[in-house]
Amino acid sequence: MSAPDVTALLAELERSHPDMADEARTAVEWLTGGDPLETVTQLDVCEFLWYTLPIKVGPLEPGGDHERLARSLGRLFQLGGMERYAALCESPTTIQILATYATEGEEAGTSAYQQALEATGVLPPDVPELQWSMIMGPEELGAHLACSAALELAIVAGETIDRATLTRRWLTEPRAELGGDSWLNRVHGERLNRWVLGRGPARRELAQPFEVRLHAPVRPQPLPALHRLLSVAASGETLPLRLAPSPEALRLRDLAERELGAIRRDGARLSITDHGMRLLRSKEAMWSAVTQLLLTKGEHEFEVTAREAALMLLADGTLMSPAQLRERVSEVVGGEGWHPATGLADVSQPVDDLVGQLTALGLAFGDELAVRMDRPGQLAALAALRAHALRPRTYVSSG
Repeated sequence: MSAPDVTALLAELERSHPDMADEARTAVEWLTGGDPLETVTQLDVCEFLWYTLPIKVGPLEPGGDHERLARSLGRLFQLGGMERYAALCESPTTIQILATYATEGEEAGTSAYQQALEATGVLPPDVPELQWSMIMGPEELGAHLACSAALELAIVAGETIDRATLTRRWLTEPRAELGGDSWLNRVHGERLNRWVLGRGPARRELAQPFEVRLHAPVRPQPLPALHRLLSVAASGETLPLRLAPSPEALRLRDLAERELGAIRRDGARLSITDHGMRLLRSKEAMWSAVTQLLLTKGEHEFEVTAREAALMLLADGTLMSPAQLRERVSEVVGGEGWHPATGLADVSQPVDDLVGQLTALGLAFGDELAVRMDRPGQLAALAALRAHALRPRTYVSSG
């Protein structure tokens, strides 16, 4: 049965409780944005009562209008037969959260709101396939609301549910309302498109071909050089610090110790860590750790931007001199709005460090004359770019 018409409910409220009609009208307009009342979910109601109402609607005053407005909305829900939502409007939780905003300020109120929202059970959790963004595009918001509605229905039906399992099912299964597509594909497509748009024509032109290429997951590849190093460290025979004289072997040892945390110094020798053992036992875990490292190293967004551009330039196996690579990366990041004060020297460190990582891992061949990725290296570049493009969007940019 569909929910009653809002206009009819407001007219009835005007007759029965004329002192509440104006507040209820204000509340329902904020809550629905003009959409039918039947589209409202528990998540919508909670977010309105515990965040939108105290932050955006009216003044923050102890004993002020917020609680009265919540009660008026509750009366409207009662008239419409939506008893669960009516109860939320007058619940002790709502009263306490509104009082916290009024007496302790926005930060304390927001903290209380987040804790209460988590306790409802209707908030979709992060799952391996998707971490929810703080700032959601239309597709992600639609997916989030759909998963929340599914959780709400399961709770109301009295089902014993695992929130993560139900959320994963709703994200990954084909949905008739999406024409057979899945919410996960929709969210990934939205994030990839946002990533491609970037900040400048040179960056967009470079990234455009990757929008389709990065949509499908990249199959994990073996990493023989790192696997051999960890196998020696795990063999029970301690590993000498002077593993080998080659720069690549020394760089690999440093990467495994300082960047991956897979081996550690034990006096004058090296041994494997628990994390290193996990990587050694799982090709997928090793691949994920290594490919994520390619674009997470670097404290400044500029460094990540430079490394990202270098990976895109090398991802097709193109042979380039280090000077050519640095020049092209400098052109791309300059077009994004970065203006290094000392020219190519500014991109040299992140680009050279990336090439050093790739060479040590056996994913690229590089020297002072040329650098080129082989097939495993190209796949590693695609995996790293995909993880970076699909990362959740936050209020503070993470690069």
